[in-house]
Amino acid sequence: MDNPNRANSDRLLEQLLALHPRLIDLSLDRMWRLLSALDHPQDKCPPIVHIAGTNGKGSTASLLRAMLEADGQQVHAYYSPHLVRFHERIVLAGTQISEAHLAEVLARVEAANAGAPITFFEVTTAAAFLAFSEHKADTLILEVGLGGRLDATNVITPKLCAITPISLDHQDFLGDTMLSIAEEKAGILKAGVPAVIAPQTPEVRAFLEDYAARKLAPLTLSGQDFTTYEEAGRLIFQHETGLQDLPLPALTGAHQLDNAGTALACAQALGVSPKAMAMGLETVRWPARLQKLSKGPLVDGLKARLASAHLWLDGGHNEAAAQALAHWLASQSGAHPDVHIVMGLLSSKSPTHYLAALAETGAHIHAVPIDDTDAALAPDVLLAEARAQGLKASAHTSIENALEAITAPNALILIAGSLYLAGQVLADNS
Repeated sequence: MDNPNRANSDRLLEQLLALHPRLIDLSLDRMWRLLSALDHPQDKCPPIVHIAGTNGKGSTASLLRAMLEADGQQVHAYYSPHLVRFHERIVLAGTQISEAHLAEVLARVEAANAGAPITFFEVTTAAAFLAFSEHKADTLILEVGLGGRLDATNVITPKLCAITPISLDHQDFLGDTMLSIAEEKAGILKAGVPAVIAPQTPEVRAFLEDYAARKLAPLTLSGQDFTTYEEAGRLIFQHETGLQDLPLPALTGAHQLDNAGTALACAQALGVSPKAMAMGLETVRWPARLQKLSKGPLVDGLKARLASAHLWLDGGHNEAAAQALAHWLASQSGAHPDVHIVMGLLSSKSPTHYLAALAETGAHIHAVPIDDTDAALAPDVLLAEARAQGLKASAHTSIENALEAITAPNALILIAGSLYLAGQVLADNS
């Protein structure tokens, strides 16, 4: 049974969502007004690392947080979206915000807003700033929600910025070209504030370099000022003053080497010790990013039928994420010739591009609905698109039904396509 504090915070979040729908309304005027009414908590936070990008923001933030904590720092963090519970978004000195504390700061923000037009993300971001400003820490890692230039988090002067790989996503709000999206992401750059730039396409990198030069923001560029690569089962971090031989990150997938490199360059800029960098790589945890599921009802039910099957979970939802999955699946093909992807997508995402990136994997696609959202793509639509891409496919009424349809003894099964679906799996499989 939920305790009273949990009921209060959950009820308040539902009320706020009803009053301030989860709409995306890119502007900073409402945010400035609300923060002014709260006496500018964003200016009272610990030194901030501001992270934008399309893919890898959360992984990079978590890697950096693990390194800073290994170096003895108290670290706040702001993530979005959450997987299972809203409280995951606000981390205070290494611990998710408590039920009572969340309810208290949300109520204070709602009172300060006094009924004025505002979005749900702006209300909750203001509540996060309030909590961060009133709780001691050494560093705040602040993940952008959407875009950068007009994102609700872009009301601060950070100590350091980072831009992870940029690709096509949220085109309805950020523009339908790589450069228009890059311009929105680059909006977090500030004069005199150093920034670390992850691997980018040549055109995006050139744009960011020019934008930063005009902004007078000094850059540390992947491929020029630092690089990371795997060698003999180790991660090599090479930079202007030498190289470091480090353990591979605990996060699975070749794309995590790039995220680790960005986090390492940020850690170096912040003066983190090499020992703490290594420890952070080994201890980092970030759920639903190529996470192997080893326990819980879904795993137990699968293993009872297929003892040698492996079940993985990933929340990546755009074409670049699907390309990373395809690369990883190719690396597993020798051990697991039978690949099955249990997939649910939101209707706002392009199934064509996502599935095209997976077409060469030979995977069987099992289309499923996503519970508790009206924004999910119907399984029949996903089924038709998968078949149009030349993939074997079937549609099911639930994740459980999809898993029951898999009979290959040594199957590699990946549940993927949406963070909403990943959150559903983590909640049901706990």
